[in-house]
Amino acid sequence: MSNPTLREEVFDIKDNNGDSLGLEKAMSETGTLIKTLFLGSLMTLSALYTWYLVGAGFADKALILTSVGAIGGFIAVLVVCFGPKNKFLAITTSIYALFEGLFLGAISAMFNAAYPGIVTQAMLGSILTIFGMFIAYSTRIIRMTDTLRKVIFISTFAVAGIYILQWILMFFHVSIPQIFSNSPIGIGFSVVVCLIAAFNLIMDFDFIEQFSGRAPGYMEWYGAFSLMVTIVWLYIEILKLLAKLNSRR
Repeated sequence: MSNPTLREEVFDIKDNNGDSLGLEKAMSETGTLIKTLFLGSLMTLSALYTWYLVGAGFADKALILTSVGAIGGFIAVLVVCFGPKNKFLAITTSIYALFEGLFLGAISAMFNAAYPGIVTQAMLGSILTIFGMFIAYSTRIIRMTDTLRKVIFISTFAVAGIYILQWILMFFHVSIPQIFSNSPIGIGFSVVVCLIAAFNLIMDFDFIEQFSGRAPGYMEWYGAFSLMVTIVWLYIEILKLLAKLNSRR
């Protein structure tokens, strides 16, 4: 799997004898969608708050909350991914959404201050991509094969490796040449990363479909959380791509 939050062992719930548990209320695609919308709403509310702080001239407070959101969101991800899978998922995934919103709101406001209208364009691009990939998946225009799964997996971890390397190099005041600039190579890199993020949505849709009816109902929160992780990544990558394009004008 490409999205590390969507691991098969997370969904394949078994009892002490290794047999699948009987489910009183099984996970469903509709339930996962509803919970995804709920988490998205929480994220939007907290994002609007830090956006307001930046616009109202309280950028210093917004920066503090950005750090709180980034660190808190990272911890929440670890708790959700590696903590117990139970009915507390509704709480832990909601906390993740609120923290992530604090981070996204301030970052988005700063990008929009530099390039007015860029956030609206990034949101529209993200929404169109999500619906486009969902239609492509549901109509089987794009089929999830083992080969495609491996390609997405390798590509995603290659991108993660590049970002981790860049983060390490920052401590030595060094940057990987070209790919993070607004050069044609940098723009091409961003386009590729956006495509990889988009194809991760196909992975998410496929995995949730496979485990609908097999996992307990509370795992809908986990499926929704996993989708939100991919959607946030997609949005940020589209935002960075648009910023590179705008900076060339």
